[in-house]
Amino acid sequence: MSEKEITNKIIEILDKIRPLLNNDGGDVQFIKYENNIVYIKLLGSCQDCPMADATIDEMIKYTLTFEIPKIKEVINVI
Repeated sequence: MSEKEITNKIIEILDKIRPLLNNDGGDVQFIKYENNIVYIKLLGSCQDCPMADATIDEMIKYTLTFEIPKIKEVINVI
């Protein structure tokens, strides 16, 4: 899979996760994919939520790495 294909797949997956975050007043923004790391930014109520780390690890990172095993990490850009 090319870098462009991976980036497109990441955006597609985040678009599927987004409604779950929107239900709680939050959102996620894709920043970039580089060196097998996905950079995102949590928005809205997700920014300051005490469960933000769990959301990233248990929802976003889990889903992305399941769909795209090449991904090694997901980092929230603050």
